[in-house]
Amino acid sequence: MRKVSIENEPCSECLGKLEKRYISQVVEKEGITVKLSGILAFVCTKCGDIYFQPGGADKIAEAVSSLFDLAIMERQHKNQITAQIFQA
Repeated sequence: MRKVSIENEPCSECLGKLEKRYISQVVEKEGITVKLSGILAFVCTKCGDIYFQPGGADKIAEAVSSLFDLAIMERQHKNQITAQIFQA
């Protein structure tokens, strides 16, 4: 199966160039903030839209949901949870 890459595709909003960057995403829910850092994404150099490889956004949503579950059910937070991604 061939790996699909969006790296050479233009931005769907403004047709700008996509640039590979490591970004952070912050999500708030029920007074709790979850921040994921070190996420590989493609960011439009013109308008700033963010793109992920196919399936990437779903994986990020799963990670955020798991962190919210941990914070809410287990009370493992002080209103903010931060997760960081490191590459070996």
